[in-house]
Order: sequence, then C-alpha cells, then structure tokens
Amino acid sequence: MTAELVPTPAGDARITWYAAKKPRLTLALGHGAGGTGPSRDLEALAAELPAHGVSVALVDQPWRVAGKKLGPAPKTLDVAWRGLWPALEKPGRPVVAGGRSAGARVACRTAKDLGAHAVLALAFPLHPPGRPEKTRVDELTGAGVPTLVVQGERDTFGTPEEFPEATKLHPIPWADHSFAVPKAADITQDDALRLLTDGVADWLGRL
Repeated sequence: MTAELVPTPAGDARITWYAAKKPRLTLALGHGAGGTGPSRDLEALAAELPAHGVSVALVDQPWRVAGKKLGPAPKTLDVAWRGLWPALEKPGRPVVAGGRSAGARVACRTAKDLGAHAVLALAFPLHPPGRPEKTRVDELTGAGVPTLVVQGERDTFGTPEEFPEATKLHPIPWADHSFAVPKAADITQDDALRLLTDGVADWLGRL
C-alpha cells in the first residue's frame, strides 16, 4: 500500500494504491458524501482484488483530505475527479472508474469524457430516501460505458427492483446503503462482503 497527494483545481486529493503483482486493470474508487474513514465495501475490494490482477486506487476527494466532514457540490467533486484522473492513468493500464454512493455518481457523470474502461457503482443513490420522484437515473444511464451496480436489497436510496430493467445489477441480500446486514439476517456480514467482492471480481474478469 502506498499513498500520494495529487493536486487538482479543487485542492489536493489523495490516492492510496493497493497494487497487484501483475496488474491488468486499475479500479479507482471514490468514497461517499460523509464520514472520514474507508467504508467496509471499499476496504474489502482493496484487500481482495489485487489477487485477481486488479490494482485498486482508493481516492480521497480534496474536501476529505482537508479534514472537512461534508462534501461540496457535485460540480466540485467532478472537477477534482477530472483533475486526478491522469494520475490514475499514469501506470498505463485501462482504468475502471467507480465509487460508492456520491462517488458512484461522480464516476458515472465523468466516465465517457475521461475514457473510463467501465464503471463500478456501489450503493448508487438512485434517489434520496423516501423521494423516488427525485431520480438520478439519468446519471447512471448516461455513463456511456459498461456499468455494474452493486446494491443492497434494503438500500433506502434505491432497492435493486427500482433500477431500470437494462441495468446490470449485483444485489446483496439483506444489505443496506452501507452494505451492513442486521443480526437477524440469514447471512453474516462477512458473507455479504464476500458476495460483493466475488461479484465484482467476476465482472472485472469478464471485461
């Protein structure tokens, strides 16, 4: 694991690299709109995918590097992502853009223009909780590249059934927006994360 600060028009971003020994792809993953530490899904992918020939780059947006608690407007997030993209391409491999929640939205909005190989959308916030009329489906369908959505079956930001029929979906049973599962579930938290990492690894292996 190595980390580097990358200047962008929105401030310094940070990329933490989890390198594969013989990488064929880079998977860049942005975080959500709140919190200060890595989430369980991003950590699980960073730990698992290098063994599958995928180097993982966990990206901290400038606002988080600066110690702020909440993210700026989507336009600013996109500006920072575009600014750090050359550092993701520098190793010379195809780059799959991805992220969770707000990070997934950034990946979708910028993928086509940046030449992303594909998009991995974790816990895509299809709409605010309880507000299905405030849909963000156009961001998802406008990605313009192969896209996989990994979604918890109990995600209040959009359950798998709410996505368009053409969406390539990998649902996680019992999981919420953070891919947490309740104690009453018939799968464990480790089971849920294994389903997530196995599904992503299989999809990446087919690209």
